[in-house]
Amino acid sequence: MIEIELDGKKVEVPAGSMVMHAAEKAGTYVPHFCYHKKLSIAANCRMCLVDVEKAPKPMPACATPVTQGMIVRTKSDKAIKAQQSVMEFLLINHPLDCPICDQGGECQLQDLAVGYGGSGSRYEEEKRVVFHKDVGPLISMEEMSRCIHCTRCVRFGQEVAGVMELGMSHRGEHAEIETFVGDTVDSELSGNMIDICPVGALTSKPFRYSARTWELSRRKSVSPHDSTGANLIVQVKNHKVMRVVPLENEAVNECWIADRDRFSYEAVNSEDRLTAPMLKQGGEWQTVDWQTALEYVANGLRQVRAEHGAGAIGVLASPHSTVEELALAGALVRGLGSQNIDSRLRHADFSNTATAGAARWLGMPIAALSTLQRVLVVGSNLRKDHPLFAQRIRQAQRKGAQVNVLNAAAQDWAMPLKHVVLADSSIWVSALAGIAAAVAAETGATAPVAADVNDAQRAVAKSLLGGERKAILLGNAAAHHGKASSLLALANWIAQQTGASVGYLSEAANTVGAQLVNAVPGQGGLNAGQMLGGALKATILLNTEPAFDAAAGTGALASGGMVVTLSPFKTNLDVSDVLLPIAPFTETSGSFVNAEGRLQGFHAVVRPLGDTRPGWKVLRVLGNLLELPGFDADSSQAVLAATLPGVSSGDLVDGARLSNDGSATVDTSPAAAPPCVASIYQLDGLVRRSTALQLTADARTAQAVEGAAA
Repeated sequence: MIEIELDGKKVEVPAGSMVMHAAEKAGTYVPHFCYHKKLSIAANCRMCLVDVEKAPKPMPACATPVTQGMIVRTKSDKAIKAQQSVMEFLLINHPLDCPICDQGGECQLQDLAVGYGGSGSRYEEEKRVVFHKDVGPLISMEEMSRCIHCTRCVRFGQEVAGVMELGMSHRGEHAEIETFVGDTVDSELSGNMIDICPVGALTSKPFRYSARTWELSRRKSVSPHDSTGANLIVQVKNHKVMRVVPLENEAVNECWIADRDRFSYEAVNSEDRLTAPMLKQGGEWQTVDWQTALEYVANGLRQVRAEHGAGAIGVLASPHSTVEELALAGALVRGLGSQNIDSRLRHADFSNTATAGAARWLGMPIAALSTLQRVLVVGSNLRKDHPLFAQRIRQAQRKGAQVNVLNAAAQDWAMPLKHVVLADSSIWVSALAGIAAAVAAETGATAPVAADVNDAQRAVAKSLLGGERKAILLGNAAAHHGKASSLLALANWIAQQTGASVGYLSEAANTVGAQLVNAVPGQGGLNAGQMLGGALKATILLNTEPAFDAAAGTGALASGGMVVTLSPFKTNLDVSDVLLPIAPFTETSGSFVNAEGRLQGFHAVVRPLGDTRPGWKVLRVLGNLLELPGFDADSSQAVLAATLPGVSSGDLVDGARLSNDGSATVDTSPAAAPPCVASIYQLDGLVRRSTALQLTADARTAQAVEGAAA
């Protein structure tokens, strides 16, 4: 540790730290624009100039290493005058258009100009004008005349997103931040550039000119999309969601969110919202009141149970539903005497399940992904399936980690990959068995199954045998694979031999939570594939659209008797008999359990739209109408307390309930069909209805691929 004196106080910081780090530790604010704790040091704004004793001129705090006994003054006349001079230069060309700038009220330049700017300017020349640029549907670069060339956006692209989409061209007063050759900004993390821009140069295109920052209420929430469980601040005006930005949580999402976390809020305000219960009568949809709709459902369920038995009733539930909704859906169907409930809608191998009440999970804390030294990812388009996990593994790779891949096609993960094993998804078990055989050859162990070994598999094996902190991560395609049990068994064997952990990246916001509350078939119950195959006479669809969310599509639902859809949207119109409007995550309270087993609760941020009701309340009333026990909770918190006793929001679930054990017999025969995996902006009903996200390059590419396949 090195001790310095900062404004008269002694501060100890590690060797190699900068003066800015010492100031942060001491709680002293040094004005800055280009410095960001998650990005490399650029030292190009010069706003953080401080007075260092014996230095001939003011020094930038962000780029001046500490030395033993250094004396620094951040509030001396020398430092203040230097900072004021920098501010004067920054404002020479800056358009003073704060009244019409979206960043007004939350702009670093505006704030610091109050403290360090003059009351007038000595410059009378015309200000420069930078031509606007169109870089896609998410980010607006209409006012690049405001740019102060801090290069935060450039460094974010290179270092965090892994793609240098923005750069600085020209020099001096002609310098501009722009994409090259007229490209768009297409990174799945691009919206974070809006947050880190210290002026109003980069703004949100969907939010643009819709509200001022001081008009917005700020409320905490949790992302309902992938299994990261990113923490959010949802900003609201007049009971309408206007914007979503990250809430910093170092253990989960750091200070970043993916674009689908940021822009999917458009769906909650879309014309596709279902705002009142509807019944199909004579082939026509009619709006009805809640009492009529619920009594219709309750009577229909009683009739089916009486005529066909409880085994003819089932629930297909989305893993994007809350813990509380899934728990009550399970209690409802089991209260009727059926074990038919499943949230594994895209799975093909339903034997790959943890013991009752336990869950497959990441196998490590999310934060530990940043410190891995060896990684093998099986069956995942990591960058698109899990943008924030990819970002953490990218951090690890920048520190020297070796990232190895077994996949069906070469993909751009925006990071260097050490070794890639390409194999058709039908023979992934054989390909992973080859890696296991190569590990066995290196260690002298007996391979779990005989397999041919090629050079790529041998290279992956040697990589995994090196290093200390290692993980084998099974992606969405591996979890949904027809031989998922065999892939897990091989992964566990390789992990035992190499000292790695095994984990599932997990598809949805509540994939782990769904398993913990037993949203899977009980003894003798039907799985999702069987239910979609027409084995039911009454089907409840909770938050799901089988045409998009299930491997079997709508299957034989249309001819399977009564179908009840609980959804925030007008959907499943061709197969449903009843539509019940339930609240999206912005209009209900609830909880998700993310991939690492962390339970995170949230509250409604706006009141429900129209006659929409929280899903857990709808299920509770339905249970009461059916006179089932256990449906007397008066809040979602009470449902949670009964379902996962002793677990509070923010806590990690007891490790005994998280298990990736699997010792199935390895079956190397080819899988019958490719795994069903959603593309980045088709994952759930919210992202599918976000106009901005559907205009992105990723969405257009997915639509083109799906159109060609059709």
